[in-house]
Amino acid sequence: MSIRNDFPILARKVNGQSLVYLDNAATTQKPQVVITAMSHFYQNSNANVHRGVHTLAGEATEAYEACRSELKKWFNAERVIITSGTTESINLVAHAWARANLVAGDAVILTEMEHHSDIVPWQLLAQDIGIELRFISLNDDLTLDMDAFEASLDGAKLVACVHTSNVLGIRNPVEQIIKISHENGVKVLLDSAQAVPHEKIDFTALGADFLACSAHKMCGPTGIGCLLVKEDSFSQMQPFMGGGDMIQTVTTNGSTFQENEHKFEAGTPRIAEGVGWAAALKWLGKIDLQSEHLRLIRIARWTANQLKSISGMTVFGRHDDGDSAVVSFIHDSIHSEDMARLLDARGIAIRTGHHCAQPLMKILGVEGTMRVSFYLYNNQEEAELFIETIRGIVERFS
Repeated sequence: MSIRNDFPILARKVNGQSLVYLDNAATTQKPQVVITAMSHFYQNSNANVHRGVHTLAGEATEAYEACRSELKKWFNAERVIITSGTTESINLVAHAWARANLVAGDAVILTEMEHHSDIVPWQLLAQDIGIELRFISLNDDLTLDMDAFEASLDGAKLVACVHTSNVLGIRNPVEQIIKISHENGVKVLLDSAQAVPHEKIDFTALGADFLACSAHKMCGPTGIGCLLVKEDSFSQMQPFMGGGDMIQTVTTNGSTFQENEHKFEAGTPRIAEGVGWAAALKWLGKIDLQSEHLRLIRIARWTANQLKSISGMTVFGRHDDGDSAVVSFIHDSIHSEDMARLLDARGIAIRTGHHCAQPLMKILGVEGTMRVSFYLYNNQEEAELFIETIRGIVERFS
């Protein structure tokens, strides 16, 4: 399969077995074009950006800003602030927008399926300025209770909602959430870290006020992400970090700031990572993400059904066509970490733990789960090997 051939890591052996990488919701592997682009930058054009007039500085600046241009085209977004990832992007909204525009008593709406990075910043802000946090409950099928959501909007100023759950794979009805929120004068921040690998998002058409995501979930490098911002919300944001590159002038009496995205990008940026992300976006642009996603969700659905047929297994999530290809599960007598180590002995990489979603774990009634997650280079044969190995482990140890 040509896609698999683009990923050199898939050729390696783990514990003497061919690698089967099923931990893509944590991070995806990188195609050779990304690795090459970053190495080429360091070997040929390494310099700091935006400051120097020498040749290398010009090349570095052009290469780095090409990442922003690619992101604007990819997401159809006017404002793209480059960050270290989804976590920093959400924190940027909390500090640069919310701290400047919310007062004590204003409400921020969250859900019980949020990642910790979309809970803790708001808890810290609540402690500092006295905003109210309201958590939307889940239905019995673990989907969002939209009646409770609508009932929670009075007095709210922001909805901070996960686009697609990293545990359940469930894609929330974000279009409906945005529509209802805006009808009530409430802005919307989407944590789209798990959505961007599986669907091409048109930020302008979607209509959210903020959207946070990370490069490493979509075959790009770690350590870089972005915050997409609507123009009216962008104009309401105040500086978060002070330093170089975000200023216009500095005197001993005060400073003035940039008016573009650089206002929120203090210090030396992630230059090589930007080069790598631009390469990843160009590579992804050659793939039919919609058809690939449908292929992967079919594999995930098959895997979930097979796990359900194994004695002692509990599987979480619904695995509808719009959901991500994530399957979370537990066994009633084999500890998750033991299972993961036995799988690793066969070269199969999966995730265990609470997945930075402890409030959701409490709802599920577990400390953590095992999780397999499929991406573009995975195939049905790997899913079958995974299930065959799981069956063997259960037969031997339970």
